[in-house]
Amino acid sequence: MAAGSTIRATEDQFLDPRWRLSNLYWITDKKGKRVRFQPNSSQLEFMDEMHALNIILKARQLGFTTFCSLIYLDACVFNPDTRAGIIAHKLKEAQTIFRDKIKFPYDQLDDGIKSVVAAVQDSADTLTFKNNSSIHVSASMRSGTLQYLHVSEFGKICAQYPEKAREIVTGALNAVEAGQFIAIESTAEGQEGSFYEMVQRAREKQEAGAHLTDMDFKFHFFPWWQDGNYRSDDESIQIGDEDRAYFSKLSTQGVTLSLPQMRWYVKKAETMAGDMRREYPSTPDEAFEQALEGAYFTHQVAAAVKTRRIASFPLDTSVPVNTFWDLGRNDFNTIWLHQFVDGHHRFVGYYENSGEFIGHYITWIRDWAAERGVVLGDHYVPHDGKREDLFLEDGRMGVMEKLGFRPNVVSRSSNKLDAIEAARTIFSKCQFDEQACQQGLKRLRHYRKEWDEQRGIWKDRPRHDDNSHGADGFMTFACSGWEPKTGKRPPRPNNAGRFA
Repeated sequence: MAAGSTIRATEDQFLDPRWRLSNLYWITDKKGKRVRFQPNSSQLEFMDEMHALNIILKARQLGFTTFCSLIYLDACVFNPDTRAGIIAHKLKEAQTIFRDKIKFPYDQLDDGIKSVVAAVQDSADTLTFKNNSSIHVSASMRSGTLQYLHVSEFGKICAQYPEKAREIVTGALNAVEAGQFIAIESTAEGQEGSFYEMVQRAREKQEAGAHLTDMDFKFHFFPWWQDGNYRSDDESIQIGDEDRAYFSKLSTQGVTLSLPQMRWYVKKAETMAGDMRREYPSTPDEAFEQALEGAYFTHQVAAAVKTRRIASFPLDTSVPVNTFWDLGRNDFNTIWLHQFVDGHHRFVGYYENSGEFIGHYITWIRDWAAERGVVLGDHYVPHDGKREDLFLEDGRMGVMEKLGFRPNVVSRSSNKLDAIEAARTIFSKCQFDEQACQQGLKRLRHYRKEWDEQRGIWKDRPRHDDNSHGADGFMTFACSGWEPKTGKRPPRPNNAGRFA
């Protein structure tokens, strides 16, 4: 024990990192109070199951950044020549992590320990110690060799700063030698990007029971319901039928909740709305199915899920199928398949492809209808369907007419945000077959605002990416003014529709 220390512990205890983490360090808690750090149940579980490389999908406020920061600080204090790095998704967050989760705990350490392992460099983002160990916190980490690396909110980095995410994967992760320690943690941010891909690969290995090498990431999932704080004994909180249906579905997946847990979830969801399942997921799949931050249809999709308007809706062969398009050649051409059933706009299919001649899509629609024995109704393409096309001698409409396809042309608003608002407005009247529209729903969930990296804010215009085309096809529907026709239902299928 260091001279002048006030700590009372056996040598075995003092040499045990687990004991040190629970007895030596002080932090400020969620209420702003100075308290001795005690690992919570999720952190203890992670400590028992950690691997060399770890990827963590989690609910909010479980304290993994705090926990890993203290692990790294402890490693630097008690092991000479150690290098540790922590990456946050923004510079401001990096500064906060360093101040609250590194500098403050070190400053509160026992004076006897600090006299032996003094800080010889204390800057705004780095602590270097007398034993030649150091810990650095930043929004990027391009060089140097590390024994410990933590990446906080990697999902957000992937969604907002894709180039930075690539730099982390190719640079920072390779700065840690095989067999050393990496922890990547985040809430989910949609079904794309390095975080999603890395989680899926790690899950596949876990589900297959595969042996993990020092170069394989181990998957850890920490849902909200594992934390004992997420519960409410307030009996005034009412649990509606839609919430009970959701909880019942969870029970079939092995997640059984207590009544206080259900109450907490219902009350929290009142505030979180469409962000609830992303920020407080019950299952890994649910986390990634939710729309990501900055998405235009977050609340609309969440409401459709809750009211079971995204579910299994069988095709009704007695009702015509209409199509709504977004046109593309080198980028995606998308088609939504629509019926009007029992007062709802029901989407029964979605198709996208790229690099194909316009005739490919017309043939696909005809074949789709013939295979299912349905009548085709009306077809709608956006205003750019009238434009001359460099690839088509007679322009798009001319080629369509030669193929016997005569769609209606939809004039969209000159303001993109008006078209988005039209889509949001009509969403409550829409149903989606979950399986047949899986890819289209993914596009709607991921259609989002453009991120301003310099100012760190969302811009007031949409980001143009692969998801734009599926969303634009849905906006063709929203702006089409389509209304159900009255009168006698059409005859049995002849696949004529609006084809000549």
